[in-house]
Amino acid sequence: MVETKSSRGARITWPLYLLFFLIAGVTGAIISWGFLTESLAVLGIPDPGPITTAGLPLLRAGAWLLAALSVGSFLFASFLLSPRQGDIRRAYLTVDGLIASRTGAVAALVFALIGIIMVPLVLSDVSGQSITEAIKPANWFVALNQVADAKAWLISAMIALVVGGAALIAPRTWMWQPVWLVGAILIVAPQGLSGHSAAGGDHDYGTNSLLWHVLFMMLWVGGLMALIAHGRRLGPNLQLAVRRYSMIAATSMVAMAISGVINAAIRVRFEDLFTSDYGRVIVAKTVLTFALAIFGWWHRTATIPRLTSGNSSPFIRVAVVEVLVMAATIGVAVSLGRTPPPPPRVVDLSPMALTMGYDLTFEPTVWSVWTIWRFDIMFTTLGIFLTIGYLYGLYRLKQLGEAWPWQRTFWWLLGSITLALAMSSGIGLYMPAMFSMHMVAHMMLSMVIPVFLVLGAPLQMILTVTAPNPEEPGLHEWVQAFIQSTTLKFLFHPAVNTIQFLTFFYVLYITPWYDLMVKEHAGHLIMNWVFLLSGYIYYWDMIGSDPKPRENTVLRRLAWLVFSMPVHLYFGVYLMQLSQILAEDFYRTLGLPWDIDLLHDQDVGGGIAWASGSFPLVVVFGALFLQWLKEDRNEAKAYDQRADDTEDEDLEAYNQMLARMNKNVS
Repeated sequence: MVETKSSRGARITWPLYLLFFLIAGVTGAIISWGFLTESLAVLGIPDPGPITTAGLPLLRAGAWLLAALSVGSFLFASFLLSPRQGDIRRAYLTVDGLIASRTGAVAALVFALIGIIMVPLVLSDVSGQSITEAIKPANWFVALNQVADAKAWLISAMIALVVGGAALIAPRTWMWQPVWLVGAILIVAPQGLSGHSAAGGDHDYGTNSLLWHVLFMMLWVGGLMALIAHGRRLGPNLQLAVRRYSMIAATSMVAMAISGVINAAIRVRFEDLFTSDYGRVIVAKTVLTFALAIFGWWHRTATIPRLTSGNSSPFIRVAVVEVLVMAATIGVAVSLGRTPPPPPRVVDLSPMALTMGYDLTFEPTVWSVWTIWRFDIMFTTLGIFLTIGYLYGLYRLKQLGEAWPWQRTFWWLLGSITLALAMSSGIGLYMPAMFSMHMVAHMMLSMVIPVFLVLGAPLQMILTVTAPNPEEPGLHEWVQAFIQSTTLKFLFHPAVNTIQFLTFFYVLYITPWYDLMVKEHAGHLIMNWVFLLSGYIYYWDMIGSDPKPRENTVLRRLAWLVFSMPVHLYFGVYLMQLSQILAEDFYRTLGLPWDIDLLHDQDVGGGIAWASGSFPLVVVFGALFLQWLKEDRNEAKAYDQRADDTEDEDLEAYNQMLARMNKNVS
């Protein structure tokens, strides 16, 4: 997009980006146009005109590719290519890293422009108005208030505008690039939370699987585009970048296949795959995905080995064709939004199923909570990843002959397995439907699971199993940079950390935020992630064994713990005394099949919040006591060593001072 010739033989890449854009957009537009008559008949709306019919899938597919290019470019600048020599926290990007970062920024800004254009296009598409009518200022408010897709595009455009603008003006240091990478990933989050997957039965499965699908698509497609650009401008260390990317690509391919199957299975019966247009489009997308897997095999067996001899042309040529297939796949996927789906598997959905994605048939009990299950694709999958990753770390420790305390393994596995089981058990199932169960899940995510996880010391494990390599910074240096980052150091100030931990409790339930968040699946996802991350940061500082950017003494941490616990306990008292029912309208619309006193259920939730505050105290105080003993032993050992080195000069000076004081008194 912004690459220029840096030396003889180097080639610009923006024409390829434009070609990828056109392949994706035209594919989506042609398929959508072919289903136009059927779509209008199903929706019962007039024809919005050729600009909307062709322009919406064209721009939507192009926007997805631009988002992928932004993610891949920042991924390349962050982790596929090393910065200049020196301290990685202050190291500036190389010329190639700077070009990749600028490409990611420009791609985000162009996405923002398309996102704004998509607001009236979406309104035109769903209402049948012509684009000239939908683009009028008065209709923008209609679109943003009544059309979820239009609102999602505007939010994505705002995120892209912030990421792209900030990335262009920020210092060209390596430390900023992971920040922009996270921001670029967030650009597409609103899109993953809207559309067919976010509506109807099982939409919790649809939304969560789509989010995983979109994340790995961005990394896979975007990373490959960044590698193509680097190879065409004859950038150095292409072999290193490809080696790092290959693991991402393999993981992405598997994750996309699994998440794609789940997403299709909840919307289409098997027989519909070959008898409906919607099913045939899914089959076409599946075939293209298998073709991409063949390209991956081709790279591993033929093109990547030739990089060792300095011959990058075969890899780049095959990668260009691969991205063309990827672009066509994105175009096919985009056309699903305009293709009439087959009849749903369950036609008569209850208000509860429409709201939550599934039905609850009986009142929860202590027994039933642990005997009913529904796999949580987001957090149970996360728990499985955490478990597998830690076990692999233990395997690497054994290979290196490094000792590792069994207690750390116990705590980590307890935390990751608890996360996986809790969110797929009745706790996760009843959480959206009852305030008391919401509070059980809230307390587990913020005050139980984080306590277990931080005692597992995962970052210390990574630092132990990876070798430092300042010349080609890798995982070891990345973790060190994260630990020593200014942002983390700020968060680890005792006052800041305590405030962030307590603020979420009060802001969420005292303000109208809870009423807004609890109504949507996206709101539950955001709350759960905030609970988990906030608790992890708090207890990492309080009792974690991992290295920290700011080491506070045990007594200081204990003082802040004693200060924060009463504030947290009062939060439970506040809920129990509250006479107003939080999110009352939402809970009443669910139509639970058993009698429930919402105010009493809220009082129970307050009691759970109050009582659960005492649970981590046992573990936290125990961990702090052990750390205090260790700190005291280290101080005593340091004093003894100093005394040996100075022949007890400190003790002699102290005795002389006492003697002088005694003489003066006499």
